[in-house]
Amino acid sequence: MLDREEYIEQAYLFRVLAERITAGIAAQEALSSIGQEVLATSKLPMAIDYLVGELKLVGTLSTAMSRLPHYFSAFQTFIMWQAEEEGGRFDIRTALAILEREAAYRAEHATPQGLFLYRFECLSRNRLDYSLGLAAVADDGLFDPEWQTWIATVGRQVGLIDLADLVYVRSPEYWRLEKRDALSRGLADTGPDRVILFGEKEGRIARANRGKDPLFFFAALQRQLGYPLVPRPQPVTPSEESPALLARRLERLEMRVKLLEEEAKGGIDLSRFDPKNFPPAAGE
Repeated sequence: MLDREEYIEQAYLFRVLAERITAGIAAQEALSSIGQEVLATSKLPMAIDYLVGELKLVGTLSTAMSRLPHYFSAFQTFIMWQAEEEGGRFDIRTALAILEREAAYRAEHATPQGLFLYRFECLSRNRLDYSLGLAAVADDGLFDPEWQTWIATVGRQVGLIDLADLVYVRSPEYWRLEKRDALSRGLADTGPDRVILFGEKEGRIARANRGKDPLFFFAALQRQLGYPLVPRPQPVTPSEESPALLARRLERLEMRVKLLEEEAKGGIDLSRFDPKNFPPAAGE
């Protein structure tokens, strides 16, 4: 767990780095300049220096982040590693946006519930490896041993049981209804037989979304409880060409067509391209 100022500076780092990479600036150059901009009293400048050195030596940021586990979390390293995988479809701009929003959320008193659900949605939306991803999710100081055990259980049951069901049975809402059902049948209330990890509101939202698309569940949590939004992948749109550039391209095409026509008629007269045949310019 880092101080609030560290997470604020991390969010700035990831946001500005994404902007400068999109603008065509090399990652090394962008990181070097950002290192001069971030708060000097934080530990981030030293971390950036190490990132720049590793980027020059190896060419990746995830390897450097993995060697700084006291500063960058396992989930941050995992996200960057997935973005740097050759042949992968996970764009580095999306990865940096994910890391920026997580750092901003942690700077504003993040909860274990919100952090887990945010990270899980990141894995789901971007189709990242659940096994490795959830192991990285659990490796965080915000999660106590009970949370880590439950996240490992989710990793084994994901795809077999809906996430909404897994959240629901770990909420007071589930045990409230269980108690009511037991009393209606004349049975004694034995209380919860497992640790409650989520609040009543999360439980009610989970119960309302059982059997539905998980994305509806995430959207309801974001609307009702203010959990952070997961960045959506942004398609690369080609820049529009100016009319002048199109006109020059048409002129070149017309010239090529004329040369092909001349060649078909019996050959190209190269003498008209000889500089000696051009009239001298004025003043020469």
